[in-house]
Amino acid sequence: MQAICRSLLLLSAALAVSIGHASAGETRARQILDRFEHANQWRDHVMVAAHRAGSMQAGKTLYAENSIAAVEGSIAMGAEIVEVDIRRSKDGEFVVMHDSWLDRTTNCKGEVVKNTLAELRKCRLVVEGTGAVSGETVSTLRETLMTTKDRILINLDNKLDVQALPGMIAVARDLGMADQVIVKENLWNQQRIDSVKAALAQTGGGFQFMPIIADDAVHDAAFAEQVGKAFSPGAIELINWRAGAETLTKTGGPLFSTRMRAVSVRGGWHIWANTYAIVNKPGGFLSGGRGDELAVQASLPAETYGFWAERGATIIQTDEPKAAIGWLAANGFRVPYADDAKPAEPANTASIN
Repeated sequence: MQAICRSLLLLSAALAVSIGHASAGETRARQILDRFEHANQWRDHVMVAAHRAGSMQAGKTLYAENSIAAVEGSIAMGAEIVEVDIRRSKDGEFVVMHDSWLDRTTNCKGEVVKNTLAELRKCRLVVEGTGAVSGETVSTLRETLMTTKDRILINLDNKLDVQALPGMIAVARDLGMADQVIVKENLWNQQRIDSVKAALAQTGGGFQFMPIIADDAVHDAAFAEQVGKAFSPGAIELINWRAGAETLTKTGGPLFSTRMRAVSVRGGWHIWANTYAIVNKPGGFLSGGRGDELAVQASLPAETYGFWAERGATIIQTDEPKAAIGWLAANGFRVPYADDAKPAEPANTASIN
C-alpha cells in the first residue's frame, strides 16, 4: 500500500511539473485568454486594456494613436489587451482609424471612406499634441492583427454597422487568431439583444463578444444577468456616465453594485471599467470622474485604478497603461504570468569564518 501511495505521489508530482512546463510554454496571448475566459479564477488580477492602442504616458502622447508603434509599446509594458478602431476604405479594406475624417490623426484631409487603400497609404500618422508626423502610414486590420497575434488580445471597436463584424472576424480567422479578438456592442433592451445576437450568428463564432451596458439606460444588475445568459461573455463593459457639474462618484453609480458583483461571479464574466478621456467631455466622463486625469495629472491613482478594482473591476481600459499597470502591480492587484521576468534572488552575503 505504501509503495502504491508513493507511486501515486510521484505521478502527481510529474503531472504537476508537466502542466507547469506546458503553461510556461504557452504563447502570451493564450495565457491572457485563459484569464479572460476564466474570470472567477482570476478575481485577484486586474487586466489592463490600452485604449486606441495605448499612445500616452504620464499625460503626454508618445505614439500616434491606433499605430503599430503604440501596439508594440503596450505589448512591451505588459498590457493584456489593445483596443483599436476599425473603419473601411473606399475599396472595401478594413483600416485602423478612429475618426471618420483623416484630418486629426494624419497629415491628410478628407473622409476615410472616400479614399482607396492605396491613397490612405500615402497618409502619415500624426502624434496628437505635438503634431509630429510619424513614419507610419494608416494600417490595415490584417497588419494590426498580425502584430498582435499570439502576443496580446485585441479589442476591435467597430466604427461601422454591426453587419461589418463577420468580415472583420473572417480576417482574424484567416490568420488563425479569431479567439484572440474581442468585439463589442452596446445593449440596452431585449430588442437590442435580439438584433445583435442575430448579427453575431452570421460570424461563425470562435471569437470573444463583450456587451457594453451604460447607466444612462440601465440601472440595475438584472439586465446584466439577462445579457450574460444571452451571450455567455468573458466580460461586460460597464459605464458610469458623469456630467460636467457632478462630483466624483462615491459608489460607481447604479451598475457598480454589490449585486452586480454577485451577478458577474455567477455568470463567470469580468467587470470592465473605463478610465480613458473623451475629447470635449468632462474628465472621467465614462468613469464617474475617476479617470486617467485624476490618476496621473492629480497623482491620485488609488482614487482611480484602486477605486474601480475595489468595486469589482478586473479589466480597466485606459489611455495610461503604464501608469495603471505600475500602480496595480505595486498594490497587489496583478498576478505575474508564466513568462514574466522574475525578480533577482538576493545575493548570499554570509561568510564562513
